Amino acid sequence: MTKSELILRLSEQNPHLYQRDIEKIVSTIFDEITEALARGDRVELRGFGAFSVKRRDARTGRNPRTGEAVSVTEKYIPFFKTGKQLRERINCD
Repeated sequence: MTKSELILRLSEQNPHLYQRDIEKIVSTIFDEITEALARGDRVELRGFGAFSVKRRDARTGRNPRTGEAVSVTEKYIPFFKTGKQLRERINCD
């Protein structure tokens, strides 16, 4: 599902709200999650999951085309861990 599909589905489920308002709400939520991660904070949505930032150490990698050793600098990556309720809902048979 894309962001625009999410907005469309939410507007269908909430006909009393304007689509532009739903778009602003969704964008604001995503922006706040992004800003919290940029500050190094953890964002937890109970029943859904938790967003955090993990640090990857600097390392020596390889260029797959040439096989040449390449220095890869330290970096931070976003990480998502699903919540128990989401996992159970996905794995129900």
